[in-house]
Amino acid sequence: MRYDAGTGVDGLPGHEGTFTPCSFWYIEALTLSGEIDRARVLFEKMLSYANHLGLYAEELGLSGEHLGNFPQALTHLALVQTALALNDALEGKPGIRARAV
Repeated sequence: MRYDAGTGVDGLPGHEGTFTPCSFWYIEALTLSGEIDRARVLFEKMLSYANHLGLYAEELGLSGEHLGNFPQALTHLALVQTALALNDALEGKPGIRARAV
């Protein structure tokens, strides 16, 4: 979560969801730390939250609903970067890809 919605710190009405780019960054971190199997499972789970066009919102709600800005370019950038890192790891390529964000 970006904010504690219970405190009203962000000043916006409505419910706060999970900031989707952070989910992809977490998966990338797992990948880079060698937890490839766990990263792959979580990556595939995140892919299941895309809409029918493969697009994501800024946030995901508790039941997977899209919240916030849609489509969210930062989310898609994080998805691509994570996919590249995971693919490199699965293919056994050495090195760490430079972050685009």
